[in-house]
Amino acid sequence: LLISKGLNYLTIMAPGNLWHMRNNFLFGSRCWMTRFSAEIVFKSVSFRLFGVKCHNADSEPLKNEDLLKNLLTMGVDIDMARKRQPGVFHRMITNEQDLKMFLLSKGASKEVIASIISRYPRAITRTPENLSKRWDLWRKIVTSDLEIVNILERSPESFFRSNNNLNLENNIKFLYSVGLTRKCLCRLLTNAPRTFSNSLDLNKQMVEFLQAAGLSLGHSDPTDFVRKIIFKNPFILIQSTKRVKANIEFLQSTFNLNSEELLVLICGPGAEILDLSNDYARRSYANIKEKLFSLGCTEEEVQKFVLSYPDVIFLAEKKFNDKIDCLMEENISISQIIENPRVLDSSISTLKSRIEELVNAGCNLSTLNITLLSWSKKRYEAKLKKLSRFA
Repeated sequence: LLISKGLNYLTIMAPGNLWHMRNNFLFGSRCWMTRFSAEIVFKSVSFRLFGVKCHNADSEPLKNEDLLKNLLTMGVDIDMARKRQPGVFHRMITNEQDLKMFLLSKGASKEVIASIISRYPRAITRTPENLSKRWDLWRKIVTSDLEIVNILERSPESFFRSNNNLNLENNIKFLYSVGLTRKCLCRLLTNAPRTFSNSLDLNKQMVEFLQAAGLSLGHSDPTDFVRKIIFKNPFILIQSTKRVKANIEFLQSTFNLNSEELLVLICGPGAEILDLSNDYARRSYANIKEKLFSLGCTEEEVQKFVLSYPDVIFLAEKKFNDKIDCLMEENISISQIIENPRVLDSSISTLKSRIEELVNAGCNLSTLNITLLSWSKKRYEAKLKKLSRFA
């Protein structure tokens, strides 16, 4: 039993069974007490370190002062780190110096290391052995240390979220065994790292479901089918088979697709819809249909519109309606929108500012190819400059 300065904190080595009692023997404070079994004398017990707060009215729990000093010296944003994972600051054992030396040896700069810890402070709880093993496993997918450092800079959680290296190793072996390429696994690692935290059984369940779905739709190579879907939608392995099945059925029944047409859709532009909430997908499509019907579109035109641009399903109802209204108010016809659905990729503020610029350049929006409203800034500005010369 260790009692820290001021009796604000207790650190106890204790088994899992704890009981809480109120007692006045320790300066009238309330403390967490632990009851040890007599069996402790005869057999080993799994202990864990934990901090215990004594509730004195005018006191705050002591922080790990050495940890704070180390992190400040390293340039870590303490406020950000506290907000994200405050529990780290109550740990008595951390490995921030080991983490720093390890990442420096892999080519990370001090600034990058500080940023990683600021955004995912739990990283400092990983042991050097765990870090080294996990890094070696990642190198089975990622081609260089620098690439891993770049991934950690963008998303530190992808590497530090789990410390179960055996599960990671088993998932890598399995995903390679079903025909996924190194490029595909790298995409999973950078975009959907939770895939590798899944249990092996969960990933097997989804892959087997997708293989069966491909065969039922007439795909001759189920491995190729799985590879195409996962590459198009790296998040699919962290969804339930129930959700994916419901969305496949929704697409087939809503758009009256035969097996071949459905295969083309879900192996291509419709793959991302598969991990949407099925209720959301249905509500979104119902809203799209209602809005376009109100503007005189036919069922055939609505289906053509959505199938040519499945991403429209992701738009919230109000956002979709507001974008359509914004374009219509500027004398852009609904037929122009149907023919150029990607115009809805742009935000309303971008649409308004570009429409104003095009009108000032003397363009007739009713006859203009409106796809330029969704072009990249550089490409759009180059086109606007040309149009302005002929105005």
